[in-house]
Amino acid sequence: MIVIAHNIRSLHNVGSIFRNCAAFGIEKLFLTGYTATPPRKEIAKVALGSVDLVDWEEGSIGEIVENLKADGFKVLGLEIGDEALNISSVDYEKIALVLGNEVEGIDSETIMLLDGLVQIPMAAKQSLNVSVASGVAMYVLSS
Repeated sequence: MIVIAHNIRSLHNVGSIFRNCAAFGIEKLFLTGYTATPPRKEIAKVALGSVDLVDWEEGSIGEIVENLKADGFKVLGLEIGDEALNISSVDYEKIALVLGNEVEGIDSETIMLLDGLVQIPMAAKQSLNVSVASGVAMYVLSS
């Protein structure tokens, strides 16, 4: 599984995403848009050494999605919405998961590039912090 953190504004969230990627054995983490990259003390503080355990790369969201699709990945955005599938119903061999901005979610231009959207079903509040949601999604999709 591949994870793409796109336009994540909080350095602490970036660190937490690194930590989740290490915990769930994610193949690679791409940092795109204005997502900050290591080395940054704020990322390191939360990542607790995970930056050194996760294969990561900075790049362009469009190029990365295009290359992943050419390599046979289904590129899915983690986003709420009527068109989003329940994340537990997804069963693809090769998945790339796109995480979006904490406030705005995944921008419409990026959504147009994706194969689809998945969402985490919730009982009450319809949102989670991106780092928390990423951990839930990585667990469900890597199981």
